[in-house]
Amino acid sequence: ITGTSQADVAILIVAAGRGEFEAGISSEGQTREHAMLAYTLGVKQMIVGINKMDDSIVNYGKKRYDEIVEELCRVLKMVGYKNAMKKVPFIPISGWNGDNIEEPSKNMPWYKGMTMIQAIDAIKPPTRPTEKPLRLPIQDVYKIGGIGTVPCGRVETGILKPGTMIHICPSNVVTECKSVEMHHEKLEQAVPGDNVGFNIKGVSIKEIKRGNVVSQNNADVAKEAVNFQAQVIVINHPKDIRNGYTPVIDCHTAHISCAFTQILQKMDKRTGAVTAENPDSIKKGDSAIVLMTPAKPLCVEAASEFPPLGRFAIRDNRRTIGVGIIKSVNKKEVAKK
Repeated sequence: ITGTSQADVAILIVAAGRGEFEAGISSEGQTREHAMLAYTLGVKQMIVGINKMDDSIVNYGKKRYDEIVEELCRVLKMVGYKNAMKKVPFIPISGWNGDNIEEPSKNMPWYKGMTMIQAIDAIKPPTRPTEKPLRLPIQDVYKIGGIGTVPCGRVETGILKPGTMIHICPSNVVTECKSVEMHHEKLEQAVPGDNVGFNIKGVSIKEIKRGNVVSQNNADVAKEAVNFQAQVIVINHPKDIRNGYTPVIDCHTAHISCAFTQILQKMDKRTGAVTAENPDSIKKGDSAIVLMTPAKPLCVEAASEFPPLGRFAIRDNRRTIGVGIIKSVNKKEVAKK
């Protein structure tokens, strides 16, 4: 999920074999879950690889390919990828034999579209929000001999330059960014989309961790959330969800338990109209505005201001049970350092 939160494009691989594809798109299936996570975490572009076309029953057949494309379009539309038939390439491949990976396959002369490599090359880079304040969720923190503490992560908004004084939230650490590197090369600046490592002064590896967010000190600093209001959609949960329910949320690189403190409104999913105030419970298929309180310090933002830090997946029992978009955050004031 952390990887998905950092991606610009999703490559969804489905198996063409009878029974395999059907299991993946069932309500418990991984294909549906992965597509849903990609959309929720802001991955707007998708490529679909229909694998195992060399299966003895499928035998590179166009009929099975058409069947899968039709069914997948329905699932992707439901998840949020509107107009998938026109915008998403569906590529019949065999990873084992290399069909349609680099070269067009002689086994499927009926397929006239792009190969997998061509589809990846055709992806359009999204516009990068460089003008916004710096936000960089930390993915990992390393201690490197002779260099010191090196956090890594992807710049989501703004610009990170060596020499900048940075604030790390919610650990409330202020330090200087000494150098920025990507793929072992020093950078003069890191822009949104760059996955970088940066060396920081006088901070121990124990003080910061995955899920912390880096911002520029004294310039729209990222702050810890006391609580936040989010629009939540329950996708798959066996029981009614009531006030006090505490699942885990995955937001950017953070993975933290959050309580449903109060279900404020139930809404119509399509129109957004309020159908009930302070409902007792919500269930599978419902959309609601919920006041949520993190069990541990957490830094999030409203999706309208910083989209990558304002979308989350709700997980319980190792399954995605819902998704959420943060509408507003009640922030804790930062103690000046």
